[in-house]
Amino acid sequence: MFKNVAVYQLGAPWTSDLPELEAAMDAARFIPCTGTQEKSVGFVEPRGQSHGPLVESINGQRILKLKISTKTVPAAEIRKRAQEAADRIEAETGRKPGKKEMKSLQDEAKLSLLPDAFAKEAVVVVWHDPSSNLVVTDAVSQGKLDDVITLMVRTFVGLALTPLQTNIAPQTAMAQWLLAASPDEWPQGVSVERECELRASDESKSRVKFTHHHLQNDDVRRHIKEGKLPTQLALSWDGRLEFVLTDSLQLKKLSYLDGVFDNRGSQQGDDYDPFDADVSLATGELGKALQGLFDALGGLANSGQPA
Repeated sequence: MFKNVAVYQLGAPWTSDLPELEAAMDAARFIPCTGTQEKSVGFVEPRGQSHGPLVESINGQRILKLKISTKTVPAAEIRKRAQEAADRIEAETGRKPGKKEMKSLQDEAKLSLLPDAFAKEAVVVVWHDPSSNLVVTDAVSQGKLDDVITLMVRTFVGLALTPLQTNIAPQTAMAQWLLAASPDEWPQGVSVERECELRASDESKSRVKFTHHHLQNDDVRRHIKEGKLPTQLALSWDGRLEFVLTDSLQLKKLSYLDGVFDNRGSQQGDDYDPFDADVSLATGELGKALQGLFDALGGLANSGQPA
């Protein structure tokens, strides 16, 4: 369900009931791009069933899904179409279009090409955990995060999302774990795996990346002591999850280790639903891992500034 994770804290408890959420989301339901529209963002059914609920509540965990559709026209095609128009103007009038007119011709070319442009679509899962007052999304690129936050804040009146901060900066903690003399010095439940990226903070911005590499070695420690700090570090949590932690407190390449989902269908009955089972297991495991990670980073210390 989640391959990447970005976490936000709510400025105040999100107490809207399901009918209220459903009504608000229905007004922001996803509609595909039409005509010259370049982007469309809206809510879709989490289960993928047409005309189903737009918000699901499973074991108290609320699941939403957004779809983002974007149309792009290749710049070369725009230039070609604009140049063809410029050539016609020059042939008909003897006047060569100037820079300002060429810009206008390019805008017109783009608008003429957009209706036939291919639309790329992406879906983003949003999980609201009322017990922790956190909102988790599997979008980590800034563009998608902006789309998610903008739609959420616009749809749900009074909703404020605050970027999560911890008392110990992820970069500081990752450096400490890499400098540890032995795994005994790592926080409980946290294990350093075999991938990291170190980057210099000076003007050189030089970086070194280790992949499939034992990281408890003098080479890694030397780079850190010379001023290169971790921007990404592969970790595992309690033998259940693996992920890459970033210096911006995001998780990437999230995967559940062997055995975590083995019992998913062991208690199947007439009311068994694989979607419900996946949500329950995924949010349960990820919720424990996030809490353990926050504890390892000294607990939460938000600035209180909305996203």
